[in-house]
Amino acid sequence: MSLLSTLALSAGIGLAVMATLALGLIASQRPDPDPRGEGLDFGALTPAQPAPLHPFTARDGAELGYRRWEAGVQGVPLVVMVHGSGWHGAQFQGLGAALAGLGLADVVAPDLRGHGPSPQRRGDVDYIGQFEDDLADLIAAQARPGQAVVMLGHSSGGGLVVRFAGGEHGGLLAGAVLLAPFLQHDAPTTRPHSGGWARVLLRRMIGLSLLNAARITALNHLTVIQFLFPDAVLNGPQGHTATRSYSYRLNTGFAPRRDWRADVAALPRFLLVVGRRDEAFVADAFEPTLSAITPRGTYRRIESGHLGVVDAPETLAALSAFLSGLAEGAPAR
Repeated sequence: MSLLSTLALSAGIGLAVMATLALGLIASQRPDPDPRGEGLDFGALTPAQPAPLHPFTARDGAELGYRRWEAGVQGVPLVVMVHGSGWHGAQFQGLGAALAGLGLADVVAPDLRGHGPSPQRRGDVDYIGQFEDDLADLIAAQARPGQAVVMLGHSSGGGLVVRFAGGEHGGLLAGAVLLAPFLQHDAPTTRPHSGGWARVLLRRMIGLSLLNAARITALNHLTVIQFLFPDAVLNGPQGHTATRSYSYRLNTGFAPRRDWRADVAALPRFLLVVGRRDEAFVADAFEPTLSAITPRGTYRRIESGHLGVVDAPETLAALSAFLSGLAEGAPAR
């Protein structure tokens, strides 16, 4: 047997062993059929009358929904608000309406693919990176000619903003707003299990990561994370709109890349707001972590928990000042 044949055989055996190990890890862990918990206070995310959804068509022909609030003022930016894990764009009903009402921005808040009242496949997408393509399509459909675009995200939505900035569509952004953003599970800002809100199927996650490293993606639809919504949400009027688990491909695309520092470094001027009482993240770690990577950030810590940061008056005040400074070209700090 030639050396080349021997190397090929060894590589094939190595791949088979890795695939067997990966499949064993995946098969060893199953999702909880009915995950519930009290990790976070979801009272702020359940408006009695959510604003109506409007449709837009993504590049694959899928019809996706968004909510919009108009400032009625020329020359203001378009702010695209990206919701956090498990919920949808109605999370921003208060903040979006307030920002537009002040005449500071036009606002759109999409229900990300796989989320909302009636998604085609709840908790799943077609490929890693589809969220970024969908957001770029929404911007193309909603931004007026020459209108500056600022992307705002909360929690995992903040992580998606960071990912978007570091990806092929990042040049669309004039600014970013990160509300208690998820960076990665091993970032200094992250608490274990996101403060008890997330149930990560770690063995499945590792197994699927191994398969993906070998370019095997056939099992990327499998569930790798579940969210512990409280009974008050699941049994309430918006309970049917909760997304309680994510596939590997959706979860991977809903966060910065493994080299999250490179995505952070690609951010345009940004505002980061986090509550001092955040249950999911270490509030004091954001500024030292991100300022060591990029000088383009403005940081605010306010009296709030993880979910309450969205509608806190201090957040609206900081966002208003940031948008005004962005328009005037003022220094970031």
